[in-house]
Amino acid sequence: MAIQRFHPAKRLSEMVVHNGTIYLAGQVASDMTGDIIGQTQDVLASIDRLLAEAGSDKSKILSAQIFLPDMADFAAMNSVWERWVSPGNPPARATIEAKLANPAYKIEILVIAAV
Repeated sequence: MAIQRFHPAKRLSEMVVHNGTIYLAGQVASDMTGDIIGQTQDVLASIDRLLAEAGSDKSKILSAQIFLPDMADFAAMNSVWERWVSPGNPPARATIEAKLANPAYKIEILVIAAV
């Protein structure tokens, strides 16, 4: 099966599709000035756009890894996540406290989904 790479750059592709599986690069907010609520909404909108581009949607997310530099933001992030996640189709998920590439990032999310 062919490997499709979407939006490739020097270091990474935003998304790779192979054998019916979609692998997204870690998604971060395009507006780094927002709080955890705004950045989470921004990241989830990016995930929606990329999955749609690959012919999929959030109901087909298999797993999600959420990286937070401050676990104090866990409840606020979850308030956005729970409104967004596909009812009846929650993915396997882990939330990890981690230092992110830019101190302005409040969240990074990586997902794997089915086409």
